[in-house]
Amino acid sequence: MSGGRPPVVRAPQATDVRGDPVDVTVLLFAAHRDLAGADRTVVSLPDRATVAVVLAELRGRGGGWAALPERAAVAVNRRYAHMETELAEGDEVALIPPVAGG
Repeated sequence: MSGGRPPVVRAPQATDVRGDPVDVTVLLFAAHRDLAGADRTVVSLPDRATVAVVLAELRGRGGGWAALPERAAVAVNRRYAHMETELAEGDEVALIPPVAGG
C-alpha cells in the first residue's frame, strides 16, 4: 500500500439515522485485500450506522465486492461483532476471511 490516508467512500445517508457522519476504517485481509488493492479503506457512514451498512456499502461498489456475503464474519475494535452492532467515529471494522481446512 502506498503512503497517505486511504480513500474515503461516502455511503448514502439513511433517512432514519440522524447526526453527523462518522468515519470508520475497514481492515481487509486475504482475498478482500487483493480485491481492494489495499489493506484498509475508510468509509464515511451516517451516525449510528451498523456493521450491516458497511457491508452493504462495500457490496454496492460492484465488481468482486458484489459477492461479499450479507453476513460476513466481522470484528469491531478487535472483538467479534454482529450485523446490528452500531459504529462510532474511529471504529475499526475487520472483515474476517473465511477459514479453509479440513
